[in-house]
Amino acid sequence: MKIYHSIEEFPSDVKTVITTGTFDGVHKGHRVVINRINDIAHKNGLQSLVFTLNPHPRHVLYPEDQQLKLINSIDEKIQALKNTGLQNLVVYEFTKKFSRMNSVHFIRDILVNKLNMKHMVVGFDHHFGRNREGTFDNLVELSHFYDFQLEQIQPQNIEKITISSTKIRKAIIDGDIMKANQYLSSNFSLFGKVIRGNGIGRKIDFPTANIKLNYKWKILPKNGVYAVIVNIGKEKKNGMLNIGVRPSISDNTFSIEVNIFDFKDNIYDREINVEFIKRIRDEKKFINLESLKNQLIIDEIHCRNFFAI
Repeated sequence: MKIYHSIEEFPSDVKTVITTGTFDGVHKGHRVVINRINDIAHKNGLQSLVFTLNPHPRHVLYPEDQQLKLINSIDEKIQALKNTGLQNLVVYEFTKKFSRMNSVHFIRDILVNKLNMKHMVVGFDHHFGRNREGTFDNLVELSHFYDFQLEQIQPQNIEKITISSTKIRKAIIDGDIMKANQYLSSNFSLFGKVIRGNGIGRKIDFPTANIKLNYKWKILPKNGVYAVIVNIGKEKKNGMLNIGVRPSISDNTFSIEVNIFDFKDNIYDREINVEFIKRIRDEKKFINLESLKNQLIIDEIHCRNFFAI
């Protein structure tokens, strides 16, 4: 997959089939659209292209609003898109100036004139241009005027529920990781650097890797304990992770810490990826460290039994 951060870099002799969007999560609904543009490209001598924006428009237009957290950082999104067979990705910088571009100019000046669009595929609820003014009906008119083919993909459902990034984000916030993973094309994960903690886990025979996130807009699951898969370079290990304020330690400092099963290497300052597989329980306050240790023993048995299935 070729990645472009400027439309000026895109070769003038490459004809494309395009879809546009934020693609947060690169979920199963997104995959249907991307698979379709790949198929059209293969059959018609075109190249598939996704046009996406970074940063997220809401983070630029409403910087005081800290509510919207995202499933993917831009690096995670790029990696997920690489795994779809996509040929070209344009990551366009979203600015307030760009937000004022109307829908006609976006289609004509960027997609048609700069990215050589011959075919466009959109999802069922597609809007574009200033204030999301552009609709599918507008696209139909523009497709005739600027001579490109147009196709709309119908909503993708799982158990009669339409898949969307919004619903996946809600499932993650609620701690319903298994539902989120069902909608995603891969397990929900987070990426960060291992930093030094207070060493309490090691004192009770449950050493943990404390994780510092490298993306401030990353959505996080509900506080609690989770069964996880930890990716350390090319090595995969099972483990259990606590996310929350550690009420038993009494400092109420938010932390993300993972106990990696059957692993003793020093990984301070290394970056790891943690995949969330199953929620085990809520975060609890214990009367002492011995009670906490006893619960962690039960949690480990629960996680190991789950992974053994």
